[in-house]
Amino acid sequence: MNMVQHSRVSDEMPEPNWVLVVDDNEMNRDLLLRRLERSGFSLCAAANGEEALATLKKMHIDLVLLDIMMPVMDGYEVLAQMQKTPGMSKVPVIMITALDDVESAVRCIDMGAADYVTKPFNPVLLKARVNACLEHKRMHDMEDRYREQIERNNESLAEQVQLQVRELSEAQLSTIFAMSKLAESRDPETGEHLERMREYCKVLSEQMSRMPKYRSIIDRGFVDNIYAASPLHDIGKVGVDDDILLKPGKLTDSEWVQMKRHSEIGADTLREVDRTHPGNNFIRTGIEIAEGHHEKWDGSGYPHGLSGENIPLVARILALGDVYDALTSKRCYKEAFSHSKSRDIVAEGNGSHFDPDVALAFFETEEEFRRIRREFEDPDSGE
Repeated sequence: MNMVQHSRVSDEMPEPNWVLVVDDNEMNRDLLLRRLERSGFSLCAAANGEEALATLKKMHIDLVLLDIMMPVMDGYEVLAQMQKTPGMSKVPVIMITALDDVESAVRCIDMGAADYVTKPFNPVLLKARVNACLEHKRMHDMEDRYREQIERNNESLAEQVQLQVRELSEAQLSTIFAMSKLAESRDPETGEHLERMREYCKVLSEQMSRMPKYRSIIDRGFVDNIYAASPLHDIGKVGVDDDILLKPGKLTDSEWVQMKRHSEIGADTLREVDRTHPGNNFIRTGIEIAEGHHEKWDGSGYPHGLSGENIPLVARILALGDVYDALTSKRCYKEAFSHSKSRDIVAEGNGSHFDPDVALAFFETEEEFRRIRREFEDPDSGE
């Protein structure tokens, strides 16, 4: 094996990527090394498949350029071995093939290779494909790190919740509310949001309990549970990066995907609590609220696209209160809407965003919503 290591292109650039060139033809191997050297990569080389696998076991490699036809172990065997070996399977592989043997490269693509280049090597095309594969790997590595961070956050949050949730005493409910408030406090614009959400859910639930359809469903325990568990609806935001959660402008598509995961993060965290301490109606209510409060009556919500009564009732109730509170609150991108304008928006979403029964309960308790909004006004609202 021969190895060529480059100095960094500039002090401000990140550590160069390691690229392994595998080719039994010394001339082809040296040609690739010289062309890649100009791009600032750290380079190493192997003359056959066995040397390549030995290098992959010893070193952190970011990309492999792999010849197909080689003695000792050909490219097919190396690729197959990499695909089933932990630590190697995520290393992208660009196959090296002759211009008249593209079919072999296509076979390698089916086996898991990322791309291929043909001999003789076009310098521009070679650089573009190498950079594209390395960027793709960088994005995958970032995704893996983010997923690990989320898992660590989930484990940490689950441990905290497990320490607090034993019985539904007033002291413990106060502690849980404080935890929810702590998660909510990462967003500087939430103000008295959690206090209002508890009251909105209580008002809607009590009003719906008077409807014949819900008399046997919404009892005092239901009302108490939704009142206590409503602050948990956005607890999954502890798993969202500050750069996304606190971004003042519009989120990109990828940022929005990560933001939407907060409903599943919260639900999964509470499920772990339920698994450890089963039989707690409060926690089960919290799971349904955290996971389902962004679902919509017509099925256009997230995370599962549930529709109608497939959405848990507690989540349908909280969804309306959450939207009303967002509409009547000041944000960096908008002023607070009046009750009248917010009411019109709720009316527009009746039967699409909102459960018609929940919307009816809202229209019947408008004055209570106004009162709650005034009583728990945000300190900096200016109203």
